[in-house]
Amino acid sequence: MPWTLPSRPSRRSLLAGAAGAAGAALLTGCSDGGGSPDTDAGISLERRMRETAVRDSRRLLERYDATSAAHPALAARLAPLRSAVAAHETALASADAAPGKPSGSPSSAPAGALAVSGEPVPPKPDEALTALADAERSLSEARTIALAGAPGELARLLASVAACGAVHAYLLTSPQGDKP
Repeated sequence: MPWTLPSRPSRRSLLAGAAGAAGAALLTGCSDGGGSPDTDAGISLERRMRETAVRDSRRLLERYDATSAAHPALAARLAPLRSAVAAHETALASADAAPGKPSGSPSSAPAGALAVSGEPVPPKPDEALTALADAERSLSEARTIALAGAPGELARLLASVAACGAVHAYLLTSPQGDKP
């Protein structure tokens, strides 16, 4: 059988090759090979991820507090969801506790750090609930994306917290969420 040149590569094989090359580039990063970024910074990846997650939960709590203050009639409806977000903050912070630092205490963050990007609470209650749902949804999506780089136990915790945030977003915007 005579040898023939193969036909040009398929679109699928080109895309797979490009995705593989991009993945390899992401994995190798831009380091000079002089050590991992974690050891250079002196802070582990897990700790940085936990601190970010705690800070994000704190900002979401501030958003819940601002919404309850602006719309007192919504406070009872928001209370159980806010309580769950506070529990997430504590769970995420508990493994981050250093010796001499009480377990569950939040890591340092700016005292007046705003509720998700500093947006004011909308004047209408239904718009305020939608804005809060959007904040929950955005944080849930960010935590889902962060799973890819998280160490085992933290990944499981982030997955649980992300799922809970997605449920909160649903409850905040669904008519069933109006029921006590």
